[in-house]
Amino acid sequence: MTEEEKATRAGATGAAGGAATSVGAVAALGVPGLGATGITSGLAAVGSVVGGGMASGLVITAAAPVALGAAAYSLYKWFDS
Repeated sequence: MTEEEKATRAGATGAAGGAATSVGAVAALGVPGLGATGITSGLAAVGSVVGGGMASGLVITAAAPVALGAAAYSLYKWFDS
């Protein structure tokens, strides 16, 4: 396996962790359960952190896996060099 493939796997692992964390945060902050009311209230709770609502929560939870994946990829590349 090449170093670039290893870095890509590190990024994918970080993104998967970010996705799991996002789903967990929405589930924990909202009405119990991941039905319509649970997801809606969870996203609204996440969005309220920045003074917004459900749309802001959606943007935050969608950006978290991308940010964590990029951070994991960058850290791997930095430690590898």
